[in-house]
Amino acid sequence: MKLLIHICCAPCLIHPLEVLKLKGIEVSGIFYNPNIHSLLEYNARKKALTALNPGIELICPDYLPQEFFRAINLKEDSPARCAICWKLRLRKTAAIARERGFGHFTTTLLVSPYQDHESLKRIGIEAAKEAGIEFYYADFRQGFKKAHEEAREKGLYMQNYCGCIYSEIERNKKKAICAK
Repeated sequence: MKLLIHICCAPCLIHPLEVLKLKGIEVSGIFYNPNIHSLLEYNARKKALTALNPGIELICPDYLPQEFFRAINLKEDSPARCAICWKLRLRKTAAIARERGFGHFTTTLLVSPYQDHESLKRIGIEAAKEAGIEFYYADFRQGFKKAHEEAREKGLYMQNYCGCIYSEIERNKKKAICAK
């Protein structure tokens, strides 16, 4: 099986890639994240992915944050914003997977205990249906902690928000409340 995995960040790739390779799946990755704010943050995450050196083909489309803002279109509140963002990234992943001859795709978002798996699964299946390929769903959450410990040991960049400007604002508001 040939599978294209959407990569949100290097730490979240570690466990799913290990699992997929152990199953004998031929894996390539795509780093498509127009949601990440700012360009400095985007480049830090991309550099961490390169530093991880996952040993797979990596597809890195141009960084075009306007794609994210057009998709959000005044729907900045979570969880609606998150579902729109996931749909944007998984549709692009599915389309590129189809164009490049992959039969399946998945996402590293499925390793995070902070994501809504049912929504991700539904969106992945919808994107797969639109593209005429299969969505590979797996609950990778059991490897989240170990993978992040490994990322720390390797000195990889570890972000503390999902990536979009709205999540960064929410994180900073929480920090300000805690500091009072």
